[in-house]
Amino acid sequence: MITAEIFDSEVYNWVILPLLIALARVMDVTVGTIRLIFVSRGYKYLAPILGFFEVIIWLLAIGQIMQQLDNIMCYIGYGAGFAMGNYIGIRLVEKMSIGTVVVRIIPKKDTADLIAHLREANYGVTSVEATGKSGPVQMIFSIVKKKDLADALSIINQHNPHAFYTIEEVQQVNEGYFRATKKRSFLTGSIFNIGQLRK
Repeated sequence: MITAEIFDSEVYNWVILPLLIALARVMDVTVGTIRLIFVSRGYKYLAPILGFFEVIIWLLAIGQIMQQLDNIMCYIGYGAGFAMGNYIGIRLVEKMSIGTVVVRIIPKKDTADLIAHLREANYGVTSVEATGKSGPVQMIFSIVKKKDLADALSIINQHNPHAFYTIEEVQQVNEGYFRATKKRSFLTGSIFNIGQLRK
């Protein structure tokens, strides 16, 4: 009886239920945002699993909305959850540091020390001669795992503080030379070292 009274109360209808709908939307949009990024990066086995949970949570949320069509707070909770889910999903992907990027560097000065230091740190480096606005320049390319990007950039800024560089996502890499990474535990590896599951 007490449970029935709670579900029929104004507090439940105008506060608790909208909060639950918002939470469900945060969860499903967060999962959906991560799924879309995984799809764009080629994680073809993880994306369908995330899609399954995404649509189940969405159905639960939309089911409650359909039963509360005259409750404006449910609509507000639905919209707020959607907005927050996008933000949380993007932040989680950033924290995961998954994938690979190509770093293109056009240094402002001699590149010998920079190339030597990158190679000492076990980064693959390719350099080519090019011509810029002010004359001949040497362009450096390196394919870097995203979790190592901060370290690679610190080396670049140390040797060429004002170097021009660009960073782009790489969907797929075949062969190549990569920095060795330490093996991780099952729990952290399954979440933050997902690249091994791509194949």
